[in-house]
Amino acid sequence: MAAGDSPAKARDARTQPTDVRLGRIVHLLMEHATVVVSGTKIAQEISSNLSEVWRLIQQLRSLGVDIAGHPATGYQLKSVPDLLLPEILNAWLRGTIFDGHLHHFYKIASTNSTAMSAAAEGAREGSVFLAEEQTAGRGRGDHAWDSARSAGIYCSVVLRPPLPPSDVLVLSLAAGLAVRAAIEQINSRVSLDLKWPNDVLSAGKKVCGILTEMNAEVTRVRYVVAGIGINVNHASFPKELQPAATSLRLATGSEWSRVELTAALLKSLDREYRALVEQKDACQSILRRFAEQSTWVRGKQVRVEENGSKVEGTTEGLDNRGFLQVRTAQGLQTILSGTVREK
Repeated sequence: MAAGDSPAKARDARTQPTDVRLGRIVHLLMEHATVVVSGTKIAQEISSNLSEVWRLIQQLRSLGVDIAGHPATGYQLKSVPDLLLPEILNAWLRGTIFDGHLHHFYKIASTNSTAMSAAAEGAREGSVFLAEEQTAGRGRGDHAWDSARSAGIYCSVVLRPPLPPSDVLVLSLAAGLAVRAAIEQINSRVSLDLKWPNDVLSAGKKVCGILTEMNAEVTRVRYVVAGIGINVNHASFPKELQPAATSLRLATGSEWSRVELTAALLKSLDREYRALVEQKDACQSILRRFAEQSTWVRGKQVRVEENGSKVEGTTEGLDNRGFLQVRTAQGLQTILSGTVREK
């Protein structure tokens, strides 16, 4: 587990959430997709004036929303925008712990840092922080996460599980299972692999990273933030990332709906989390399914590096808390954390 940023630092990095009026305009235009909606009607719906409607329409256009028309004739949505707005996503999430608790940002430093800060200030369980773009997105070990605007899913959720801190690793593994299930629900032909403890791979390249951070006492977790970054419609990556990263678009040759995938992801994560906190055997089910869906957990020749130390050997499964077992020349070792690479 990576240690979270301090609440004060995260608060400084936070930018303002999306103007809710933008989402209301999009929702209104979607509800009247076959007709032109007058600026006057839009102004009434958002309790504003025509000049402000024009400004907001221009802002939506700058964000890639295809809206036809102008103040004299009214406005019409030409295609459903692939923006992760609460007004679009909430309808998909009825009955989940995330229903009605989505927070959207067009640009933010880090969804995880913002979620950690909000959790420290009492954000309820199930709060979701989504961004179209991150300026300081983080992966495990403080590695940067490429967060091109509206190309990926940059999502952090606040959870308050009744678990001791030593058992929180299972949440990362459950999140990996949820990501894989969501992607396969949209396109079952995608070949995916789970790499312990927090990556989802396609053809050996990372398509998703999971960053789990927590605040805890000795015996109980106060809150956990599970950050999930999925490379969805990236057409390319920075040169230094190209050997190791891919996207669903590159893997399949076609564009994906981020809205549809985000909804599938959150519903899948809701199922995994509810089972974990409500069912006695859920932890063992998560460990078993992760091992079944991963080529890395058993029989893989690996090198594990952390803080200058190195362990080499063959993986021999997970222990009862989800930590990786590696058979080395010195015997069986339990890997609590570190970067795992194939030898």
